[in-house]
Parts: sequence; C-alpha cells; structure tokens
Amino acid sequence: MVTKSSEHIVTSYEDELTELARLISEMGGRVEQAITNSTQALVRLDHRQAEEVVKADQEVDDLQRRIDDMAVSMIARRQPMGPDLRQIVSAVHVATDLERVGDMAKNIGRRTLEIHEQRISPQLYSGIRHMSELALNQVNRALDAFTARDTAAAVDVCKRDDEIDAIYMSLFREFLTYMMEDPRNITDCTHLLFCAKNLERAGDHATNIAEAAYYMVTGKNLPVELERAASED
Repeated sequence: MVTKSSEHIVTSYEDELTELARLISEMGGRVEQAITNSTQALVRLDHRQAEEVVKADQEVDDLQRRIDDMAVSMIARRQPMGPDLRQIVSAVHVATDLERVGDMAKNIGRRTLEIHEQRISPQLYSGIRHMSELALNQVNRALDAFTARDTAAAVDVCKRDDEIDAIYMSLFREFLTYMMEDPRNITDCTHLLFCAKNLERAGDHATNIAEAAYYMVTGKNLPVELERAASED
C-alpha cells in the first residue's frame, strides 16, 4: 500500500528531476544565444555587443554551479540507481560541456574587442558565420537529443561533427594565405583564426552532449557503438 507520505516523496523526487532538466534547458538556451551574439559581434565588429557577451558568461557559470549542487544533493539524499542515476550524472556532464561552449562564445567576444577595423576579406567573415551556424545547429540538436532521449539523433550529431572540422581546416588555410600575402594581416587573422577554433571546439562539446544523451538512455558509450557500426558497414 502506498501511503500519502510515500506519494509525497515520489512526487518530490520527480519534481527535482524535472527541475534539473529545466535548468539544463535554460542553460542551453543561454549558451545558444551567446554563440549567436558573439558571432554577430565579430561579423559586425560590434564592441558593445562583444562586451555584453563576455559579461553574460557569468550567468552560464552560475547555472552550472546550481546544476552541480542540485545533482550532488539528489545523489546524497535519494541514492538513485539505474536510469535515474544516469540521468543525474549525464546532466552534470552536459552542464560542464555547456559551460565550455559558453567560454568559447566569451573568447570570441574578447577577440572581437581586439579587432578595430575590418581589413580582412568579408568572405572570411562569412565563412566564420557559416561555421557558427553549423556549431549552433549541432548544440541545438544535441540538446534536443538529450531532452527527448533520442539515441538516433545523438548518433547523427556525432556523425556530422566532420562538417565543422572541414570548414575549420578550409578557413585555416585561407587565413594562412592572407598572412603570407601581407604581414599587416597577421594580427587580425590570428584573432579570427582563434575565433574559428573556438567554434570548432563548440562543435566538439556538442558531440560530448550527444554522447551523454546516448549513455543516459542506453548505459553504453557512443564512440564504441559508432566504431562497431562502422566495422559492420
């Protein structure tokens, strides 16, 4: 027989899991906005917007701490097992990766503040914008896979990571060409190159989130499953 007291405990536990998921969603939204804003600031050389991106990163850091504290408290008090434990542990990993993506956006903001005039080809800025769109899409799809517990979507996110890597290598070669053609471009190209690298790293963290989603649902590590699938093809 389930008593009113035990019903209250179960409801409270479910409420905590729901709140943990809500915090992850809120943090993801803030990080996605940070990527968008930092790229806009870079393309437009909008120093004011870049400063706002740098300042806003503190809110992302605060959310990560809230998630970590809540997860530790739940594990200590509830002693979850199986799927519940994986959900809580995975949430901690996802929050860590989102915090890193927020740092990537902040780094782009800081680099933007060091560029004072757009002397480099607009085509290169367009390349970075396109790379940002891909990275943002990866983060969004990875978070959707985590929320929906969609293992197929998680696998697809990991498979698409090569697209961002390819664009980064293409931009890397173009930036080197500009620097060799005119030494005056070295400083600005270096800043832009680091911005592109930050977006490439954001894509890597999106892959980590997808891997956490896969683990949460299956209890298995996604890279191993991908390698196994590749060997069977």
